[in-house]
Amino acid sequence: MTRFLSYFWLLASLLLCTTAHAADHPLITKLLQQDQPPPGVVFEIVTGDPQALRWAVPQVADYAKRLRERFPKLEIAVVTHGQEMFALQQDKRAASPDVHAEIEQLVKEQHIPVHVCETYAAWRGVSAEAFPAYVNVAPAGPAQVNNYMQLGYVLVKISAPIDGKGNGKPMP
Repeated sequence: MTRFLSYFWLLASLLLCTTAHAADHPLITKLLQQDQPPPGVVFEIVTGDPQALRWAVPQVADYAKRLRERFPKLEIAVVTHGQEMFALQQDKRAASPDVHAEIEQLVKEQHIPVHVCETYAAWRGVSAEAFPAYVNVAPAGPAQVNNYMQLGYVLVKISAPIDGKGNGKPMP
């Protein structure tokens, strides 16, 4: 019986290890299995949820960390051009301090540029100056994504939380 329990716990442990990242974005899983890195990865965040960066930024930060562990020199960029991007306005920092801190950390410490869409902002009456200096205001979000893709970057679309990677629950 003791031997059976030992095998059972060993099998259970192995299953937990193999499913720990089972909820990953399929492209992240594929990239992590490659021998060679792509020229870069661009994360495109676009949702209709003004609070989406609360789950999307931790999700992207986790993916970026794991990709850079595998490929230390991998170029990574983030483009957000949906309703969620307005949380990055300077006057929204007090309402979303964790989001701003994580974005600033991605930009300044991990050298991952974060872009928002000037066109969409203008449609909503928001000027480029409304965003902090660490956020790059691109003329058009979709065009910025296409520019990265023309450089060979792999596009990873983030439009809904993936369980275990920013599970949709607001950050404290």
